[in-house]
Amino acid sequence: MGAGQSSFVILYHRTPFDESKDKNGKRIWVDQKSPNGIIPTLRNLFRSCEKGTWIAWRRVDDQSNEGTERFEMDNPSPFTLCRIPLEDEQISSFYHITSKECFWPILHTFPTYFNVNNANWKIFEEVNKRFAMAACAEAAEGATVWVHDYNLWLAPGYIREERPDLKIAFFHHTPFPGNDVFAILPWREQILESLLCCDVVGFHIPRYTENFARAAITLVGAKRGPKVPVDKKFIEVGTALSEGTVTSHLEHNGRTIQLLSSPVGTSPDLIQELCWSPSVESHGELIVQDTKKGRKLILSASRVDYTKGNEELLLAFERLLERRKDLHGQVVLMLACVAAASGMKIYEDTQRSIEEMAGRINGRFSQIDWVPIRFSTRRIPYDEMIAWFCHADVCWITPLRDGLNLVAKEYAAARRNRGGVLVLSEFTGASVVLDGAVLTNPYSNRRMDEAIESALEMDEDEQRDRMSRMTDAVESYTVSDWADEQISGLSASPPQ
Repeated sequence: MGAGQSSFVILYHRTPFDESKDKNGKRIWVDQKSPNGIIPTLRNLFRSCEKGTWIAWRRVDDQSNEGTERFEMDNPSPFTLCRIPLEDEQISSFYHITSKECFWPILHTFPTYFNVNNANWKIFEEVNKRFAMAACAEAAEGATVWVHDYNLWLAPGYIREERPDLKIAFFHHTPFPGNDVFAILPWREQILESLLCCDVVGFHIPRYTENFARAAITLVGAKRGPKVPVDKKFIEVGTALSEGTVTSHLEHNGRTIQLLSSPVGTSPDLIQELCWSPSVESHGELIVQDTKKGRKLILSASRVDYTKGNEELLLAFERLLERRKDLHGQVVLMLACVAAASGMKIYEDTQRSIEEMAGRINGRFSQIDWVPIRFSTRRIPYDEMIAWFCHADVCWITPLRDGLNLVAKEYAAARRNRGGVLVLSEFTGASVVLDGAVLTNPYSNRRMDEAIESALEMDEDEQRDRMSRMTDAVESYTVSDWADEQISGLSASPPQ
């Protein structure tokens, strides 16, 4: 295959903009609802290259009549958007079944939810190969290709086979499980061999890096490079996911694969700017009048997913109300839990359980002028979420397992020079970068109970001290720093 013209190519199942239509029915591209986060940062990377390409997918009725769409974009700088056509069956198999029913529970160490019976591995291979071939067609000689997340695990192998001249990086936005759990996947060797075709493989935290290194060593015979002390941004001891040292690189089939631990950051300056915007202040006034009403506000924000620990959190809140009758009428929990996409039974069952639990607790404890739980499954606009951060006395984030958790970081970014308490599961990647959070174990009733009571009783001086440390951590390593670290690591690893 001949070389293309792009010096930088991104492969991501998500598109850089949302597709919409204007009043005349003409297609337009609009910014996604959250201006903070990974997508805008990745778009900004095109500023530094002469020509770049973003490869994603689109839904079509019949792919035999459809080719890859190409659009020339100009925000924030010129780049090409390529969208690979996929039919409903391919999308369902590739994303909803293989990725969500097979990979997702294994990545999050929930093997009992693993369901391989409906997986069509051939379709997963085909979709990954189409992404890879699109990248090869777009990439110039010696270009950089950055592949994102487990949905595209096989793409690096196909790219390396077709275009050995390219530099390939891969970033995992999820946890990477222990070797014994990862080994449950029947395609484990093929996945690892593909990832070991990269020049750089990145993870949020050193624990995930070590888990990957161990899997590669024991399952396909990769050789471990030296271990080095973890970067100073990580907490080395005292949490469930702490590591003091981390593998620097692996060697396999004559190649050196650099391993990077880089936790995705936020955009703290943008968040602070939004905190004082008229829109956020307007939302804040409604929160104060309609929800807080002089009470302490606990915020929990996540989505409907069995990994997020929403049911464990609700049970802990119920126990709090049972123990502390003095808190009746004095505290309110806002549970913002975005509904899952329709058609996935396991998430529909989880949502039903959360709704029933919240309703039962409200029915048990509500008073004429007080409902203890405010529950929302809608996708809250970003400026409104910032307003909740600004007014929440406690942010309660206790997933059973989470690759990082940006909500925890965003809460800290919104609380500069303020108090507030972050109660955080020690099974989140964020737990090893946010020194100052009240860490808890969501599998332990006692630890959950102690953590939420500690948060509600914490004095202002301790709140400010803890929040200051977390704000410093968030501001010292932003989402731009994350992208720069990954790309710099790739630049230091020439193709071999």
